[in-house]
Formats: sequence, C-alpha cells, structure tokens
Amino acid sequence: MIKYDPKSLKAEEFINDSEINETLKYADENKDNFELIDSIIEKAKLRKGLDHREASVLLACEDEGKLKEIYALAEQIKKDFYGDRIVMFAPLYLSNYCVNGCVYCPYHAQNKHICRKKLTQEEVKAEVIALQDMGHKRLAIEAGEDPVNNPIEYILECIDTIYSIKHKNGAIRRVNVNIAATTVENYRKLHDAGIGTYILFQETYHKKSYEQLHPTGPKHNYDYHTEAMDRAMEGGIDDVGLGVLFGLELYRYELAGLLMHAEHLEAVHGVGPHTISVPRIKRADDIDPDTFDNGIDDETFAKIIAIIRIAVPYTGMIISTREGKSVREKALRLGISQISGGSRTSVGGYVEPEDEDESSAQFDVSDQRTLDEVVKWLMELGYIPSFCTACYREGRTGDRFMSLCKSGQIQNCCHPNALMTLQEYLMDYASPETREIGEKMIARELLNIPKEKVRKIAAEYIEEIKNDGKRDFRF
Repeated sequence: MIKYDPKSLKAEEFINDSEINETLKYADENKDNFELIDSIIEKAKLRKGLDHREASVLLACEDEGKLKEIYALAEQIKKDFYGDRIVMFAPLYLSNYCVNGCVYCPYHAQNKHICRKKLTQEEVKAEVIALQDMGHKRLAIEAGEDPVNNPIEYILECIDTIYSIKHKNGAIRRVNVNIAATTVENYRKLHDAGIGTYILFQETYHKKSYEQLHPTGPKHNYDYHTEAMDRAMEGGIDDVGLGVLFGLELYRYELAGLLMHAEHLEAVHGVGPHTISVPRIKRADDIDPDTFDNGIDDETFAKIIAIIRIAVPYTGMIISTREGKSVREKALRLGISQISGGSRTSVGGYVEPEDEDESSAQFDVSDQRTLDEVVKWLMELGYIPSFCTACYREGRTGDRFMSLCKSGQIQNCCHPNALMTLQEYLMDYASPETREIGEKMIARELLNIPKEKVRKIAAEYIEEIKNDGKRDFRF
C-alpha cells in the first residue's frame, strides 16, 4: 500500500487514495458526533485553518444547527481576512486548439465541429483594449494544450503584448496564467515574464476517474499534472491557484484531495495556494453536464465554499460567470473573494461576440451582466469592488503575502488600494448611476481606514485621481 506523506513530491503519496477513503469513513462515523464537531468548530475559530480530516467531518455533518454555525463562522472569517473587498478579473481566451481528449471539455481533440481559433498578436491587442475599455486591470489568460499551435513562446509573446498596451487610462496590471502543466524551465520563463498567479485545475483528485476523463493526450498523465505546482514553485512562481471541477467525481472525495494538496504545498514550500477556484461542470458545445452523475446542488455547493473558507482562511477564493447571480451572491457571503465580470469564454469574444453555431466558447456563461452592472450590484450589496494589483507589483507574493495576511497587516494596504482603484474605475468607465453609488461608498469607507496617516494619504490620492487625472497610486 502506498503510504500517505504530505511532504512527498510524489502525487500518489501527497494525494493518497487510502488516506482519503479512510478520511471519508471517519467523517461518516463522526457526522453526528457533536462533541467532536464542536471541537472542530472551536479550532476553526482560531483562524488557523483545519486539516482535510476535520473539514471532511464538517462536510458530512447534516445537522441544521451546526451548519448555521459553520456558515456564520465562514462569513466572519471571510470578513476578518478580506473585509468587504471583492477583487475583479476577466478571463482572456487566446486559443482553443488542444490535443487532449478531456471528455468534459468542448476543446477536446475529437470535437471536429467546434470553431478552432488562435489570436494573432494584433487580435490579442484588440481584445485587451476591449477589456481595458470595460475597466479591467487583471486578466487570467487561457489556452488549450497544443505544442504546435500554443507553444510556450506563443504564451510568452501574448503576455508581453498584454502588458505593453496602454490605451487611454487603461492598463492590464496583472496577468494570471491558466495553461497546461509544463516543465520547470517553462515555469521559470513564465515567472520571468512577470505573471501573477499560475492557475491549474486538477479537475479531479481521484486517479482512476482522472485517467478515464482524460483518455488521450499529455493531460492523461495524472502524476505529471498533479505535481505541476511543485515544478511551478521550483521555477520561482510562488503564487499558485488550485481548483477542482465539481461534478466529475464525488464532491467529498474532491474536497479532501483539494485540502491535502493545500497541506502539501504548505508542508513542502512553506506557503499554501494563493487561490482556490470552485467551478462546477456546465453545458458547452457538445458537452452535456447531465451525462456526469456527480453533480452537486446549490445548497451543497454553498456548504463546500463555507468549509473551504474556514479550512484555508488565508486563501483567496474565486467564482466565475459559470454561476448565475443568485448563486454568486450567496457564495460571496460565505467565502468568495474574487469574481469575474463581463466575461467571454470564446476566443476573440470581447471584440466580436459569436453566433451560437460558430461558438468557440469553453462553457456557457450563466451571469451575462456587464462589468458595470456587476460593479453596481456588488456595491448595492455592500461590497467594495477592487481592481487592485498592488501586492503583486510591490513583491508581496508567496510567503510575504501570507505572513502579512495572517497577521492582519494586509488590511492596511488592501482597503485603501481597493478604494483608489475603485475611484479610477468610477472616473474612467462607470455609468452615471454606478459612479454616484461608488462616490458615496468611497466617502464612507475612507472613514473606516484605521490608521490616520494612511487615511489622510488615501484621501489625498483619491482627490488627485478625481481632480488631476492621476492614476495608479498604491500602498
């Protein structure tokens, strides 16, 4: 039997099937053990997180009273670490050429009728200008795995193009990268190109299911894929983002595997994941989510988000436009700290929205609202939409970010930075109604900055943004 070892660099040892199965058995045996559950909740209140076994017990618990406690704690922990700030971003699809056979993704190589596209550098520029004209400052670039059409050189050229474009008052200040598992050498090249977070979804941590879901192509190699974050860290990338595609495998197995991966990164590299994403499988082109029998309902989805939040309190959590307005609203309260807005999941979709019969989209977008509508909605809910990228640009990444976050000192940077970037958005891109709501919010929130010196400087910077046309202040 393969032994569980969170410090191992071998996938089957740090994501150990026997350990997960024992964990799920333990959780089933203790789902009504209220003395144990109470002790786990008390531990979670210390804001230092939970291990995969403790979190699995909470996930198995079905007592309504205990669930209310879990939800209330998740909401409080989210507020303690992230305040009311919600970071905004958008995906940018560069190419949907792909050599893999993933059965849940319309980009799979066997799909002969999907419209295949790859952006030229001029088309990348046009897409970026369209995104800048919405107000976006942070992108996550996406591309299928294809060594001929999408080699690392193409990705690097696109990153360079994105960072080079200054249009009116617009600029993309952070490029996160979601591309296939690659080599240490290529991760080093991505690091040197100035990327923000390297994101790679595991899809599923269940090895047998993983290999069945990825029958052909380089992604079939479970170990190479699962060990990618260690190679990224070795290549100098200290901000990495995890995620599973809920609906492919049993969600309780996935949660345990996801948290074991976070524990592994902490044990080996001294810093856990910068972000965790929680996508659910959605309809797209020739993909019918009903053919997968592990789908989760909205209540279970909310429970998963709450438990991830209290298990890894320092980690950012991302929800995309895969989810609709009502699901996103509940998720924001329970732990989500980053959302996309105005997203297009097709190649070139920001400049030219596609006809349905010519779609190159990876999945159907459930939240079809514009970025301005999402920003206004967030403020009406009491959240501060943040376009801040300061930590990445000031070198506050990896363990430096985590130490500030754990100590609470990050609040002295994030709150004023959020307000200043929101003011930029209001001046340059917002509708009159959104701007009016935002101006009132900023005036209120300036008073909530605890340090008088920081509050005074932030107020001065905001006046310069409004009256002098200056941009890009940051703490």
